[in-house]
Amino acid sequence: MITCFIRYEIDSFRSAYFEQYARNWGQAIPRCGADLIGYFAPHEGSSTVAYGVYNIENLAAYETYRARLAADPLGRENYDFAQREKFILREDRIFLKLVSAPHG
Repeated sequence: MITCFIRYEIDSFRSAYFEQYARNWGQAIPRCGADLIGYFAPHEGSSTVAYGVYNIENLAAYETYRARLAADPLGRENYDFAQREKFILREDRIFLKLVSAPHG
């Protein structure tokens, strides 16, 4: 199992758009095959950094998941929404594996 961490730089004046984007992924991501941990919007401190986090079996499963997400009606709509409204200024992905389990 690997975990994908997506770090977003968002327009702080358009954070409500990011929250809608996150709610949409909350429906589409699990339907397309990833185990969504959640999307996290700014609350205190930086007003421009947000995260999305989900687990996926491996990178091959990730490729299959991304294809399903791109074909999903809500997935396509959400991609288009982000492009149209331009509330995401930057998006970076990193895949990490849990190495501290089991936790005491």
